Amino acid sequence: MLNTVAKTLFAGVAATSLLATAVSAQTTLRIQNHQSQSSPYGVAIQKFVEDVAMMSGGDLQIEMFYSSSVVPSAETFDAAKNGILDCDMTNGSYQTGKNAAFQFVADTMGGYDTPLQYQAWVEQGGGREAINELYATHGMTFIGAHVGGQESLNSTRPLRGIADLKDFKFRSPPGMESDIFASLGASPIVMDFTEVITALESGIIDGADASTLATNLNIGVYDVAKHTTFPGFHSMSSDQLACRTDVWEGLTDQQRRIIEVAYKNVGMDLMVSTLVLNGEALAKMPEMGVTTYDWSAEDRAAFRAAAQAAWQEWGAKSPEATKLVQSHEAFLRRIGLVQ
Repeated sequence: MLNTVAKTLFAGVAATSLLATAVSAQTTLRIQNHQSQSSPYGVAIQKFVEDVAMMSGGDLQIEMFYSSSVVPSAETFDAAKNGILDCDMTNGSYQTGKNAAFQFVADTMGGYDTPLQYQAWVEQGGGREAINELYATHGMTFIGAHVGGQESLNSTRPLRGIADLKDFKFRSPPGMESDIFASLGASPIVMDFTEVITALESGIIDGADASTLATNLNIGVYDVAKHTTFPGFHSMSSDQLACRTDVWEGLTDQQRRIIEVAYKNVGMDLMVSTLVLNGEALAKMPEMGVTTYDWSAEDRAAFRAAAQAAWQEWGAKSPEATKLVQSHEAFLRRIGLVQ
Protein backbone atom coordinates (compact mmCIF):
# COMPACT_ATOMS: atom_id res chain seq x y z
CA MET A 1 0.00 0.00 0.00
CA LEU A 2 2.77 2.37 0.99
CA ASN A 3 4.66 1.42 -2.13
CA THR A 4 1.61 2.29 -4.26
CA VAL A 5 1.15 5.62 -2.48
CA ALA A 6 4.84 6.43 -2.88
CA LYS A 7 4.69 5.68 -6.57
CA THR A 8 1.65 7.90 -6.94
CA LEU A 9 3.29 10.76 -5.05
CA PHE A 10 6.47 10.36 -7.06
CA ALA A 11 4.51 10.46 -10.32
CA GLY A 12 2.72 13.62 -9.16
CA VAL A 13 5.98 15.32 -8.20
CA ALA A 14 7.56 14.32 -11.51
CA ALA A 15 4.60 15.66 -13.49
CA THR A 16 4.70 18.91 -11.54
CA SER A 17 8.43 19.19 -12.14
CA LEU A 18 8.00 18.60 -15.85
CA LEU A 19 5.25 21.22 -15.99
CA ALA A 20 7.42 23.72 -14.14
CA THR A 21 10.29 23.01 -16.52
CA ALA A 22 8.01 23.52 -19.53
CA VAL A 23 6.68 26.78 -18.14
CA SER A 24 10.15 28.07 -17.28
CA ALA A 25 11.36 27.09 -20.77
CA GLN A 26 8.73 29.22 -22.47
CA THR A 27 10.20 32.35 -24.03
CA THR A 28 8.23 35.53 -24.70
CA LEU A 29 9.48 38.33 -26.96
CA ARG A 30 8.06 41.84 -26.59
CA ILE A 31 7.86 43.49 -30.02
CA GLN A 32 6.37 46.81 -31.12
CA ASN A 33 5.24 47.80 -34.61
CA HIS A 34 3.74 51.08 -35.85
CA GLN A 35 0.86 49.63 -37.86
CA SER A 36 -2.78 49.27 -36.85
CA GLN A 37 -3.85 45.70 -36.22
CA SER A 38 -6.61 45.92 -38.85
CA SER A 39 -4.32 47.18 -41.64
CA PRO A 40 -2.83 44.77 -44.23
CA TYR A 41 0.46 45.09 -42.37
CA GLY A 42 -1.23 44.37 -39.05
CA VAL A 43 -3.03 41.31 -40.42
CA ALA A 44 0.25 39.87 -41.74
CA ILE A 45 2.00 40.59 -38.44
CA GLN A 46 -0.74 38.89 -36.40
CA LYS A 47 -0.38 35.80 -38.59
CA PHE A 48 3.38 35.89 -37.87
CA VAL A 49 2.65 35.90 -34.11
CA GLU A 50 0.32 32.91 -34.49
CA ASP A 51 2.75 31.02 -36.75
CA VAL A 52 5.62 31.39 -34.28
CA ALA A 53 3.48 30.05 -31.42
CA MET A 54 2.20 27.16 -33.54
CA MET A 55 5.57 26.11 -34.99
CA SER A 56 7.26 26.26 -31.58
CA GLY A 57 4.56 24.22 -29.91
CA GLY A 58 3.86 27.17 -27.64
CA ASP A 59 7.43 27.37 -26.32
CA LEU A 60 8.02 30.70 -28.08
CA GLN A 61 5.44 33.43 -27.67
CA ILE A 62 5.35 36.98 -29.03
CA GLU A 63 3.69 39.82 -27.17
CA MET A 64 3.02 42.22 -30.05
CA PHE A 65 2.24 45.89 -29.48
CA TYR A 66 0.47 47.56 -32.42
CA SER A 67 0.23 51.25 -33.35
CA SER A 68 3.31 52.15 -31.27
CA SER A 69 1.38 51.66 -28.04
CA VAL A 70 4.44 51.39 -25.76
CA VAL A 71 6.68 54.20 -27.04
CA PRO A 72 6.49 56.55 -30.05
CA SER A 73 7.45 54.92 -33.36
CA ALA A 74 10.80 56.71 -33.64
CA GLU A 75 11.77 55.51 -30.14
CA THR A 76 11.10 51.80 -30.76
CA PHE A 77 14.67 50.99 -31.82
CA ASP A 78 16.11 52.52 -28.64
CA ALA A 79 13.42 50.88 -26.51
CA ALA A 80 14.54 47.49 -27.82
CA LYS A 81 18.19 48.43 -27.49
CA ASN A 82 17.70 49.48 -23.86
CA GLY A 83 15.55 46.55 -22.74
CA ILE A 84 12.08 48.09 -22.63
CA LEU A 85 11.23 45.90 -25.63
CA ASP A 86 13.06 42.96 -27.18
CA CYS A 87 12.59 43.72 -30.87
CA ASP A 88 11.71 46.60 -33.21
CA MET A 89 9.24 46.04 -36.05
CA THR A 90 8.98 49.63 -37.30
CA ASN A 91 11.11 51.36 -39.93
CA GLY A 92 14.83 51.99 -40.12
CA SER A 93 14.34 55.50 -41.49
CA TYR A 94 13.28 56.65 -38.01
CA GLN A 95 16.95 56.34 -37.03
CA THR A 96 18.55 58.51 -39.74
CA GLY A 97 19.37 61.04 -37.03
CA LYS A 98 21.78 58.48 -35.61
CA ASN A 99 23.39 57.67 -38.94
CA ALA A 100 22.42 58.51 -42.54
CA ALA A 101 22.98 54.82 -43.34
CA PHE A 102 19.58 53.97 -41.87
CA GLN A 103 17.98 55.72 -44.88
CA PHE A 104 19.34 52.95 -47.09
CA VAL A 105 17.99 50.23 -44.83
CA ALA A 106 14.43 51.49 -45.30
CA ASP A 107 14.08 53.28 -48.65
CA THR A 108 16.58 53.88 -51.43
CA MET A 109 14.12 56.21 -53.21
CA GLY A 110 14.00 55.45 -56.92
CA GLY A 111 16.13 52.34 -56.54
CA TYR A 112 13.97 49.24 -56.87
CA ASP A 113 10.86 48.84 -59.01
CA THR A 114 9.28 46.03 -56.99
CA PRO A 115 9.34 44.77 -53.39
CA LEU A 116 10.66 41.43 -54.66
CA GLN A 117 13.79 43.17 -56.00
CA TYR A 118 14.43 44.78 -52.63
CA GLN A 119 13.88 41.47 -50.83
CA ALA A 120 16.33 39.86 -53.28
CA TRP A 121 18.96 42.41 -52.19
CA VAL A 122 18.35 41.52 -48.54
CA GLU A 123 18.38 37.76 -49.11
CA GLN A 124 20.90 37.26 -51.91
CA GLY A 125 22.57 40.59 -52.57
CA GLY A 126 24.47 41.02 -49.30
CA GLY A 127 21.85 43.35 -47.85
CA ARG A 128 21.39 41.57 -44.54
CA GLU A 129 25.14 41.43 -43.96
CA ALA A 130 25.62 45.11 -44.83
CA ILE A 131 22.77 46.19 -42.57
CA ASN A 132 24.06 44.11 -39.69
CA GLU A 133 27.43 45.83 -39.82
CA LEU A 134 25.50 49.01 -38.99
CA TYR A 135 23.15 47.43 -36.45
CA ALA A 136 25.96 45.67 -34.58
CA THR A 137 27.29 49.07 -33.49
CA HIS A 138 23.97 49.59 -31.67
CA GLY A 139 23.75 46.15 -30.08
CA MET A 140 20.95 45.12 -32.46
CA THR A 141 20.56 42.34 -35.04
CA PHE A 142 18.60 42.82 -38.27
CA ILE A 143 16.44 39.76 -38.96
CA GLY A 144 14.73 40.84 -42.18
CA ALA A 145 12.38 43.21 -43.97
CA HIS A 146 8.77 43.39 -45.10
CA VAL A 147 7.32 45.75 -47.70
CA GLY A 148 4.10 45.75 -49.71
CA GLY A 149 4.94 47.76 -52.81
CA GLN A 150 5.53 51.11 -54.42
CA GLU A 151 3.68 54.15 -53.08
CA SER A 152 1.56 56.33 -55.37
CA LEU A 153 2.22 60.06 -55.50
CA ASN A 154 -1.08 61.96 -55.61
CA SER A 155 -2.03 65.45 -56.73
CA THR A 156 -4.80 67.95 -57.37
CA ARG A 157 -3.21 68.67 -60.75
CA PRO A 158 -1.81 66.42 -63.53
CA LEU A 159 1.33 64.38 -62.81
CA ARG A 160 2.24 63.13 -66.27
CA GLY A 161 5.98 63.15 -65.75
CA ILE A 162 9.06 65.08 -64.59
CA ALA A 163 7.90 68.33 -66.25
CA ASP A 164 4.81 68.45 -64.01
CA LEU A 165 6.98 68.52 -60.89
CA LYS A 166 7.94 72.15 -61.48
CA ASP A 167 6.64 74.22 -58.52
CA PHE A 168 4.68 71.18 -57.33
CA LYS A 169 3.94 71.78 -53.63
CA PHE A 170 3.51 68.45 -51.92
CA ARG A 171 3.69 66.82 -48.53
CA SER A 172 7.01 65.05 -48.12
CA PRO A 173 8.74 63.32 -45.24
CA PRO A 174 12.01 64.94 -44.18
CA GLY A 175 15.37 63.80 -45.45
CA MET A 176 16.51 62.42 -48.77
CA GLU A 177 13.12 62.46 -50.50
CA SER A 178 12.80 66.22 -50.08
CA ASP A 179 16.29 66.67 -51.52
CA ILE A 180 15.49 64.56 -54.60
CA PHE A 181 12.22 66.25 -55.49
CA ALA A 182 13.62 69.72 -54.87
CA SER A 183 16.39 68.97 -57.39
CA LEU A 184 13.67 68.20 -59.96
CA GLY A 185 11.87 71.53 -59.47
CA ALA A 186 9.25 70.53 -56.87
CA SER A 187 8.58 72.35 -53.62
CA PRO A 188 8.41 69.67 -50.91
CA ILE A 189 6.73 70.68 -47.65
CA VAL A 190 7.47 68.56 -44.60
CA MET A 191 4.34 67.83 -42.57
CA ASP A 192 2.86 65.03 -40.52
CA PHE A 193 0.96 62.27 -42.33
CA THR A 194 -2.20 63.12 -40.35
CA GLU A 195 -2.32 66.63 -41.84
CA VAL A 196 -2.44 65.53 -45.49
CA ILE A 197 -6.21 65.64 -46.13
CA THR A 198 -6.74 69.04 -44.51
CA ALA A 199 -3.75 70.52 -46.35
CA LEU A 200 -5.06 69.21 -49.69
CA GLU A 201 -8.55 70.55 -49.06
CA SER A 202 -7.27 73.99 -48.08
CA GLY A 203 -4.88 74.22 -51.03
CA ILE A 204 -1.78 74.52 -48.85
CA ILE A 205 -0.32 71.68 -50.91
CA ASP A 206 -0.97 70.46 -54.45
CA GLY A 207 -0.34 66.84 -53.58
CA ALA A 208 1.19 64.39 -51.16
CA ASP A 209 3.47 61.45 -50.77
CA ALA A 210 1.19 59.41 -48.55
CA SER A 211 1.08 55.66 -49.22
CA THR A 212 0.05 52.96 -51.69
CA LEU A 213 -2.91 53.41 -54.03
CA ALA A 214 -5.19 51.29 -51.82
CA THR A 215 -4.23 53.08 -48.60
CA ASN A 216 -4.60 56.50 -50.24
CA LEU A 217 -8.11 55.47 -51.27
CA ASN A 218 -9.00 54.21 -47.80
CA ILE A 219 -7.94 57.39 -46.01
CA GLY A 220 -9.83 59.65 -48.44
CA VAL A 221 -6.99 61.18 -50.47
CA TYR A 222 -8.81 60.64 -53.77
CA ASP A 223 -11.89 62.45 -52.55
CA VAL A 224 -9.75 65.57 -52.99
CA ALA A 225 -6.79 64.72 -55.22
CA LYS A 226 -7.92 63.51 -58.63
CA HIS A 227 -4.51 62.67 -60.11
CA THR A 228 -2.14 59.89 -59.06
CA THR A 229 0.84 57.88 -60.26
CA PHE A 230 0.40 54.14 -60.71
CA PRO A 231 2.41 51.97 -60.73
CA GLY A 232 4.45 54.02 -58.26
CA PHE A 233 8.07 54.93 -58.92
CA HIS A 234 9.45 57.09 -56.15
CA SER A 235 9.19 55.38 -52.75
CA MET A 236 8.91 51.87 -51.41
CA SER A 237 9.64 52.09 -47.71
CA SER A 238 10.44 48.81 -46.02
CA ASP A 239 9.68 47.95 -42.40
CA GLN A 240 11.95 45.61 -40.46
CA LEU A 241 12.34 43.10 -37.70
CA ALA A 242 15.41 43.83 -35.58
CA CYS A 243 16.10 42.37 -32.14
CA ARG A 244 18.53 43.21 -29.38
CA THR A 245 21.54 41.03 -30.08
CA ASP A 246 21.78 39.43 -26.63
CA VAL A 247 18.09 38.46 -26.86
CA TRP A 248 18.49 37.04 -30.38
CA GLU A 249 21.61 35.07 -29.49
CA GLY A 250 19.92 33.82 -26.31
CA LEU A 251 17.31 31.97 -28.36
CA THR A 252 17.90 28.37 -29.39
CA ASP A 253 18.84 27.56 -32.99
CA GLN A 254 15.35 26.13 -33.45
CA GLN A 255 13.66 29.27 -32.11
CA ARG A 256 15.71 31.54 -34.35
CA ARG A 257 14.89 29.40 -37.39
CA ILE A 258 11.17 29.45 -36.54
CA ILE A 259 11.19 33.26 -36.37
CA GLU A 260 13.14 33.56 -39.62
CA VAL A 261 10.80 31.24 -41.52
CA ALA A 262 7.61 32.74 -40.08
CA TYR A 263 8.87 36.25 -40.74
CA LYS A 264 9.58 35.57 -44.42
CA ASN A 265 5.87 34.82 -44.74
CA VAL A 266 5.11 38.38 -43.59
CA GLY A 267 6.97 39.77 -46.60
CA MET A 268 5.21 37.43 -49.02
CA ASP A 269 1.77 38.02 -47.50
CA LEU A 270 2.24 41.78 -47.82
CA MET A 271 3.38 41.64 -51.43
CA VAL A 272 0.37 39.51 -52.36
CA SER A 273 -2.22 41.53 -50.41
CA THR A 274 -0.87 44.87 -51.68
CA LEU A 275 -1.04 43.62 -55.27
CA VAL A 276 -4.68 42.57 -54.81
CA LEU A 277 -5.78 45.66 -52.87
CA ASN A 278 -4.08 48.02 -55.32
CA GLY A 279 -5.79 46.24 -58.21
CA GLU A 280 -9.17 46.62 -56.55
CA ALA A 281 -8.46 50.30 -55.83
CA LEU A 282 -7.35 50.90 -59.43
CA ALA A 283 -10.72 49.63 -60.68
CA LYS A 284 -12.45 52.31 -58.60
CA MET A 285 -10.40 55.24 -59.89
CA PRO A 286 -12.44 55.98 -63.08
CA GLU A 287 -15.78 56.16 -61.24
CA MET A 288 -14.19 58.59 -58.77
CA GLY A 289 -12.90 60.78 -61.58
CA VAL A 290 -9.27 60.02 -60.75
CA THR A 291 -6.69 59.95 -63.55
CA THR A 292 -3.74 57.58 -63.14
CA TYR A 293 -0.34 58.19 -64.71
CA ASP A 294 2.18 55.48 -65.55
CA TRP A 295 5.39 57.45 -66.04
CA SER A 296 7.44 56.76 -69.15
CA ALA A 297 10.71 54.85 -69.01
CA GLU A 298 12.51 58.14 -69.74
CA ASP A 299 10.90 59.98 -66.83
CA ARG A 300 11.50 57.07 -64.49
CA ALA A 301 15.15 57.01 -65.55
CA ALA A 302 15.41 60.77 -64.92
CA PHE A 303 14.00 60.33 -61.42
CA ARG A 304 16.35 57.43 -60.72
CA ALA A 305 19.31 59.54 -61.87
CA ALA A 306 18.28 62.35 -59.49
CA ALA A 307 17.83 59.80 -56.71
CA GLN A 308 21.27 58.31 -57.30
CA ALA A 309 22.83 61.79 -57.11
CA ALA A 310 21.19 62.18 -53.70
CA TRP A 311 22.47 58.75 -52.71
CA GLN A 312 26.02 59.98 -53.23
CA GLU A 313 25.43 63.02 -51.04
CA TRP A 314 23.79 60.99 -48.30
CA GLY A 315 26.29 58.17 -48.67
CA ALA A 316 29.09 60.61 -47.94
CA LYS A 317 27.59 61.38 -44.53
CA SER A 318 29.12 58.29 -42.87
CA PRO A 319 31.29 55.25 -43.68
CA GLU A 320 28.31 52.96 -42.99
CA ALA A 321 26.13 54.93 -45.42
CA THR A 322 28.85 54.66 -48.07
CA LYS A 323 28.95 50.86 -47.68
CA LEU A 324 25.17 50.52 -47.97
CA VAL A 325 24.99 52.75 -51.05
CA GLN A 326 27.75 50.70 -52.68
CA SER A 327 25.91 47.49 -51.81
CA HIS A 328 22.67 48.73 -53.40
CA GLU A 329 24.43 50.02 -56.52
CA ALA A 330 26.30 46.75 -57.04
CA PHE A 331 23.08 44.76 -56.77
CA LEU A 332 21.13 47.11 -59.05
CA ARG A 333 23.81 46.59 -61.70
CA ARG A 334 23.73 42.85 -61.07
CA ILE A 335 20.01 42.60 -61.80
CA GLY A 336 20.13 45.07 -64.71
CA LEU A 337 18.26 48.04 -63.26
CA VAL A 338 21.21 50.41 -63.73
CA GLN A 339 24.22 50.35 -66.01
